[in-house]
Amino acid sequence: MYLREFIEIAILHFLAVASPGPDFAVTARYSLAYGRRIGRWVAAGIGVGILVHIAYSLLGVTLIIHRYQWVYATLLLLGALYLGWIGWQAIKSQPRNAQPDAAAAAGELSRRKAFRVGFITNGLNVKATLFFMALFTAVISPETPTLLKVGYGLYMAVATGLWFVLLATLLTVPAFYQRIWHYGHWLDRVMGVLLLLLCFKLIVDWFAVIQVLVKT
Repeated sequence: MYLREFIEIAILHFLAVASPGPDFAVTARYSLAYGRRIGRWVAAGIGVGILVHIAYSLLGVTLIIHRYQWVYATLLLLGALYLGWIGWQAIKSQPRNAQPDAAAAAGELSRRKAFRVGFITNGLNVKATLFFMALFTAVISPETPTLLKVGYGLYMAVATGLWFVLLATLLTVPAFYQRIWHYGHWLDRVMGVLLLLLCFKLIVDWFAVIQVLVKT
């Protein structure tokens, strides 16, 4: 029973992580701009950010968010504004004159800030919160031992971090790094547009939630 449950969780989690979204865009943006080392720290932050959602689910906080829509609306707006800020910074990227190695690029941003970017991006992702809420209520049986649920959560956190570490590495291997460096600012801008579109969609969702709250 638990093996089948774990396989279902692993498949659903992989599909959610592999699909393009804020975590993917942020990892790509910082890996291309600052190198694989910083990209890996962003990935680590994303992986740890997963633990926030796991804690919500295990402690039942997601039920409070679902019941009190003002909490949901606040998180939705914070997430939208943060993604919009990152997107705007990416759109302002300028052409790179020189082609330094990955280590030189990585020195332009501290590891702590890179980790924080990844952590906040994932931690404020309301869709991730809703995904884990659905996962823990619809897929994981109420009879599953709490310790095993914690194990599921740790697996998803580690798997998420490793996935984005792999992404950061692939984007910065020499063969790819040298080819895309010249056009890196355009990739930054594309990622910026995607993040702004995500921001816009979240704000639209936020207005919809507010309208419902005002009427009730």
